[in-house]
This record gives sequence, C-alpha cells and structure tokens, in this order.
Amino acid sequence: MTGPQAVPGARTGGGPLAGLLVADFSRILAGPYATMLLADLGAEVVKVEGPAGDDTRSWQPPVREDVATYYLGVNRNKRSIALDLKDPGDLAAARELARRADVVVENFKTGGLARFGLDYDSVRRDNPAVVYASITGFGSQPGGASLPGYDLIVQAISGLMSLTGDPAGEPFRAGISVFDVMAGLHATIGVLSALHHRDETGRGQHVEVNLLSSALSGLVNQSSAWVAGGVVPFRMGNSHPSLFPYEPLPCADGDLIITAGNNGQFRKLVEVLGVPGLADDPRFARNEDRTANREQLRPLLVERLRTRTKLEWFRDIIGAGVPCGPINTVDQGVAFAEEVGLDPVVTVGEGAAAVPSVRNPIRFSDTPAHYRLPPPALDEHGAEIRRWLAEAAATTPEGRP
Repeated sequence: MTGPQAVPGARTGGGPLAGLLVADFSRILAGPYATMLLADLGAEVVKVEGPAGDDTRSWQPPVREDVATYYLGVNRNKRSIALDLKDPGDLAAARELARRADVVVENFKTGGLARFGLDYDSVRRDNPAVVYASITGFGSQPGGASLPGYDLIVQAISGLMSLTGDPAGEPFRAGISVFDVMAGLHATIGVLSALHHRDETGRGQHVEVNLLSSALSGLVNQSSAWVAGGVVPFRMGNSHPSLFPYEPLPCADGDLIITAGNNGQFRKLVEVLGVPGLADDPRFARNEDRTANREQLRPLLVERLRTRTKLEWFRDIIGAGVPCGPINTVDQGVAFAEEVGLDPVVTVGEGAAAVPSVRNPIRFSDTPAHYRLPPPALDEHGAEIRRWLAEAAATTPEGRP
C-alpha cells in the first residue's frame, strides 16, 4: 500500500506506527479513542464524518471556543472529511479510502455498512491485507446485533452499577464512560495484534470488540467471583470485598484513601499510627482476618487518624511505604500529576488553533508519541483528501495502489 505519506499535508514523523493509514468510520467515544491512540503513535488517521459531524461535537457544555471539550478529548492528530454515504460521489471516496487503508475502524450497528459496500467482506475483496476493527455494543450474533450499544446501558446490564454506590442506596453509574474507554483500548490491542499477524503472514483480518465483553472482562475480580466462585458480588460503597484497609478513612479534616494490601504494609501503617500492637492482634494479623473483622478494626484506625489532618497523615504514611492518597477533584489530580513529573498536559497545534490535551499515557524510550494536529473542524481536510483519493483511483492500475 502507498501508506499515509501520500495523504495531502501529511507529516511523515516518528512514532512506532508511522507509515500506517487508518480510515476512521467511528464516532462518539470507543472508536475515536482507539484511533486517537493509534494517531498519537504515528499512524495517519482520516476521520470520516457524516454531514452533521461526530455527535460529540454538540455534546456541551463544557466548551473551548464553542467546541465541545468531549470532542476535543478524543480527536487530536486526525484529519476530517465529511462524506454522505448516500451520495454516489462521497460513497466512492469512502470506498477508495477503505481500499487504500491499512486499518479500518467502525462502530456502526452490525451490518450497517454492508449496504454501502463498506463492511469487512466488501472491503477485503479489494484490500485483502486490511485490518478491519468493528466495535459494537453486544456483538454481532443475532441475539445482540440489534441492541443499541451505549455505555450507560452496558454499565447497567453488565452488573457494574449493582456494585457502585452506597450499600443502602441506589445503584450508580461510574463517573466516566468506562466501558467505552475499555472497548477502545481492547480495539487498539486487537488492531496492533492483527497488524503483527499481517507482518508475519501478509493477511489482514476482522477484529471484533463489543462493550459487554469488555465490561465483563473489565470487572475482573467481581466477574470472577461469580464465574469461578459462584458468589454474586454486591455494593459495598468504597469498601473492597477482599482487602482491609482499602478505602477512605476519616482524618481531622477529611478522608484519606489508605490501601494496606499486605501484612507488611499493615504493620508499617499501624506503626505510623502509633498502635503497633494491632499487627499482632490475632483478629487483624492476616489480611483475611482484617477483612472478616473490618468493623472492629476500622474504629481503632479512625481513632488515631482523627487526631491529625489528612495531608499530615499522607506525608507520614506514604513516607513509611504504605500506599495512600487524598481524594482530589480532577483539577487537583492534574496538578498532582504535574507535581510528580508526569507532564500530563500537552499543547497540540500552534497559535490560536492550539488546544491543551491530556498526554498519551504510554512512554517509549525510542519512539515517543507525537502531537501533530489539533482536533479537526468538520471537513477541515475534505477538499485535499477528496482530490488525493480521486487522483489515486485514476492513476493506479486497475484501481489498486
């Protein structure tokens, strides 16, 4: 394949995925998050939007200069082209893009792209080496293919909401679309694995990810409790079913998260708190003892913690090697990441078009992530991409790159 360097205006830079062209037919969160990660790592991503644009462009407030920050958060390093797939000319451009792409990512309803000749079977006829990733809500089998895949619905159906909230209260959703993000990560892993397989064999393949499977996998110990142990987990507020202390505990001026995950950490904790004898108390000597007797242990710890502020205890407890931390707001979380040297914010673009963005979390010693383009305006690169696709189709023998 000719690769992304042929896309007009493309910057051939570094990154472990430099040289790959991704046709992004996804919208909202799971797909765009996956393709942004690929773009950060060097792939050239062409974001295909309908005439009205990605739905998240209008998911506001909050906004930055009238653009939804939701959209800005998952669409950097991409070029946008608006295509109406019901228009013959636009459909031809979409098919040509898919034919030239190394990777296609889509999150239409199962079968939704077949009528346009953009489903996997259609695309692979002209592009047998394509890695084609489909993200759905509940899979492609008849029982789930017709169900709409919204993160909140999956949080409910998967059981996550039954685990979230106060034990005496109502189920709660997570504060983010956690399974959209997980599905995006799983799609990225699937794409990279399929690309490695293609390097070895020359063959592309269809990668399928669905939110419910990502959810059940992401529930880890809670889903395993049922699958392997026959135990149905239940809401415990901020408590952990298998560890104690592993939750917020009140200090003089607020709560501090303390996570003593093993016997050694618990001994260090109670030494700092000035009650070292608790580590030898047979009720609390082992983790399973502490978990079973948490209602007896908690007030003993709280009695000591209430004598000082949370930041005073934080400094001493963390200094002793016991994991702990204050409950921050998001701005405080970003500030803390800055304090510990993680440089969490990057500026993408230049001048008035520059947009602050959260840094890609993966660090490479040789091929770091690049931040080349701010999130594009709708159809910002449409004219040049259309010309490139038309020229490529006209000049390539038999329509092949």
